[in-house]
Amino acid sequence: MIIRKMLFASVAIACVAGPFSALAETSGKKIALSNNYAGNSWRQAMLTSWDKITKDAVAKKIVAAADPFTTAENQATEQAAQIQNMILQGYDAIVINAASPTALNGAIKEACNAGITVVSFDGIVTEPCAWRIAVDFKGMGESQIEYLAKKMPKGGNLLEIRGLAGVSVDDEIHAGIQAGAQKNPQFKIVGAVNGDWAQDVAQRAVAGILPSLPEITAVVTQGGDGYGAAQAFATANRPTPTIVMGNREDELVWWKQQKDKNGYETMSVSIAPGVSTLAFWVAQQILDGKQVKKDLVVPFLRIDQANLETNLASTQKGGVANVEYSLEDAQKVISAK
Repeated sequence: MIIRKMLFASVAIACVAGPFSALAETSGKKIALSNNYAGNSWRQAMLTSWDKITKDAVAKKIVAAADPFTTAENQATEQAAQIQNMILQGYDAIVINAASPTALNGAIKEACNAGITVVSFDGIVTEPCAWRIAVDFKGMGESQIEYLAKKMPKGGNLLEIRGLAGVSVDDEIHAGIQAGAQKNPQFKIVGAVNGDWAQDVAQRAVAGILPSLPEITAVVTQGGDGYGAAQAFATANRPTPTIVMGNREDELVWWKQQKDKNGYETMSVSIAPGVSTLAFWVAQQILDGKQVKKDLVVPFLRIDQANLETNLASTQKGGVANVEYSLEDAQKVISAK
């Protein structure tokens, strides 16, 4: 699949001699997913990918269970309580998309002290006993400004749509955007709102700030907010700026429509929701006795003007451009230098 080729083409991954297989040592092991938020299409796709891959792993008796849990609110205190319940329930590993990089460290340390393997992804944690599967979110933010600098060297005013406040992903992407703007001072960030990685939230937030803003040349984003931004500009009868998209199907459909109508150009970038399945396999491999370094890096998934149609065709309606990981994929990431 073209997305898989794109994903692995963007990093050098070392080949490992010999076949990989899940050994019987994990057939009785239980893995839990601790998720702090499910209120946007990316999180829904992430949970769907987890369900698809882990159900097959359970059916094949690679693990005994792989249960997902999502908190009702995006609150670190609630997720910490969820983790403590998982400890009591006897899970062997916890895969976590964390509400905070630091606020859960106490609960995670308790899990480690109880002999539980903890693997964080997307929203990673800083507790040393946990593993981290990270995307270069700062680089993802900076790449947006780099793209805009090539497209419009004279620069202009930018509107920044941030993600969910207090989450490490939001902080990192924002830091990248700030770094890119410092390197390219022809761009000026004249306004910022939180879109919570959801198009309806982003649309309301952008609509609320637009009356106070000057002409906007481009909108830098975090994912799930591009289509909402476009709708807000249209409703306000403002010229449509270059809006960086976030690989959601509604964004890609809108982009394709504008491209066909008037040659509209942009880019789209996000982390693949299937990173949850990579975290599952990493946890399984640790439980199986494999030596895994504490910090693993996977690339972000970028879509450009030339491959828009190909990626749109393979993206589920209402979903997100995605890749799901196999055990072999995880082994390659683990062994990458």
